[in-house]
Amino acid sequence: MTDTASAPEYAIEVENLQKIYAAQGKVPEKHALKGISLKIPRGSIFGLLGPNGAGKSTFINILAGLVNKTSGTARIWGLDIDEHPRQSRAAIGVVNQEIVADPFFTPIEMLDLMAGFYGVPKSERQSFEILKAVGLDDKKDAYVRQLSGGMKRRLMVAKALVHNPPVLILDEPTAGVDVELRRSLWTYVRELHARGTTIILTTHYLEEAEELCDSIAIVNHGEIVACEPTPKLLARLDYKTLVISPKQPLESVPETLRALDATIRRSGDLAITFRTSETGISRLLEQVKDAGIGIGDLVTETPDLEDVFLSLTSEPA
Repeated sequence: MTDTASAPEYAIEVENLQKIYAAQGKVPEKHALKGISLKIPRGSIFGLLGPNGAGKSTFINILAGLVNKTSGTARIWGLDIDEHPRQSRAAIGVVNQEIVADPFFTPIEMLDLMAGFYGVPKSERQSFEILKAVGLDDKKDAYVRQLSGGMKRRLMVAKALVHNPPVLILDEPTAGVDVELRRSLWTYVRELHARGTTIILTTHYLEEAEELCDSIAIVNHGEIVACEPTPKLLARLDYKTLVISPKQPLESVPETLRALDATIRRSGDLAITFRTSETGISRLLEQVKDAGIGIGDLVTETPDLEDVFLSLTSEPA
C-alpha cells in the first residue's frame, strides 16, 4: 500500500472527461461520456451508479487503459493517465463484471502470472495469502474450470489485488452470487477499506450502495446527475409516508382525508404520504383522530436510495 503520508488527497480525479464512439455502418455516433468531472477522496468507499448504458463501464475502462478517452484529463493516485500510463494503471485493481479466467490454470498459477504482469518480484508475491483472504486457499491447486461461479468471482477479486493497489474498482462484483457469498465479499471489502484501500463500487443492488458507500455519484446518459455524501443524497426526496394500523378495519379512506395522498394497503394499513417541509406528523395525527380513526400502531417510512435513483434517472412521462 502506498504511504499515506505522501498519498494524494484524491484517489481518482477526472475533469471534463469525454468519450465519443464514432459511427460504424448503421450504428450512429454515440456520446458515451459528456464532460464528466469527478473527485473521489482517498480512503473512501465511493458508489458509481446508473442505469445500463449510462457510461459507467466506459468510465472504468478508460481508467483501466482499455478504452481511449476522446478528451479531458484523468488522474489515478495523482498520476495522469496520459503522462504516466503504466504507473497510474498500476495504482488500481479492477474487478470486472465478466469472469475472465483460463480454465486450465490453477488459482495460484493465475495469481503468480498476474503478479508477473505487474512486475512484482517473486520474493514479494503474496499469492497464497491473497487466496486465503478471499477463502480460496483450499482450492489453490484446483483447475479454474472446477470452481463454482461464486469461487470464480472471488478469484477475480484476488487477481485485482496481486500488486497491492491503493485503489480497487469493483464493477458489479456480486452480480449473480448468493447471499452468503455477497456478505462474505463485503466483509472482505470492509477489511480492505479499513487497511486504507479506496474502494469504487458499481452495483445494481442499491441497498448495498446505501449501506456501504460514503458518497455516491449517479450517472445518466453520460452525465453526472448527482454526486453527494450518501446521507445528503437520501435527503433529496422531501417526503415520508406515515403508516397507521387502525384499531378497526377501514373499508375506504375517510372523506376528510381524501385531500391527502392517502391509501389503504392490502394489509389494511392506512398510508399517508406527505412532504416533510410542508406538514408535520403531529398535524397528520390530529387529522386522523378527527376522522374517527383509532390508532393501533404507527410507523414512518423514509425514501431509500432506490427512490432517489429512480427520481434522477427515470425519463419524464
